[in-house]
Amino acid sequence: MKILPTLNIQNGMAVPIVGDGSEPADLLALVTRLLELGSHRLALVDVDAARGHGNNRELIARAIQRFHAGRPKACIQVGGGIRSSDQAQFFLDNGATWLTVGTILQRSPVMVDQLLARFREHLTAAVDAREGEVLASGWGGTSGQKLTAAGGRIAEFGFKRLLFMDIPQAAGAQPDFASARLLAQHSRLNLYMGGSIQRAEHLAQAREIPAIQGVAVDGLLLRDDPEFAALLNVPGC
Repeated sequence: MKILPTLNIQNGMAVPIVGDGSEPADLLALVTRLLELGSHRLALVDVDAARGHGNNRELIARAIQRFHAGRPKACIQVGGGIRSSDQAQFFLDNGATWLTVGTILQRSPVMVDQLLARFREHLTAAVDAREGEVLASGWGGTSGQKLTAAGGRIAEFGFKRLLFMDIPQAAGAQPDFASARLLAQHSRLNLYMGGSIQRAEHLAQAREIPAIQGVAVDGLLLRDDPEFAALLNVPGC
């Protein structure tokens, strides 16, 4: 089971995905901490860009460069508001390995086709959901789309990777593994699952589901959790 440490960036700071009591933290310091823990993977999510309220892309570029300086063969995923070829190319030029696209799967299928034509090998389809409801963007607002339809659309586009972010209502909520199974079934893809994966016991549960090939875990949790941190030093994408 692979772990993808994920840092969610808002107003230039790393923020928790749910209100678990964690304070916003310095992004570059967290990147350095993950390197010290032995991580070979990193995910960066621009929450502001996803919500259409500015962006943190220059800071993200610096974070990518710092991680690569410590881990030249790292796998780095960037997401949040990537809705054009220019944006995609910027992150790839700065060292990203994978790019996630989510909102435009529903809103702009033409742009998805254009991105796939240029960047297919780098693209990951992302689905954010809460209690089985697909969210519109930036962890908020329901889209009205069912998970079965989202999975089918991803299969039609021809994506090779899928990230399912199960956004809990509150810290301590149990992961929605039923929705993960449903999404995997209809997309016909193995997936990474994150959002609600917050404790070592959740990782053990995820291991029991063949379709889940890895988990995305909030980097704010990883920095102080020895059970999670011990699993980070696994090279390769």
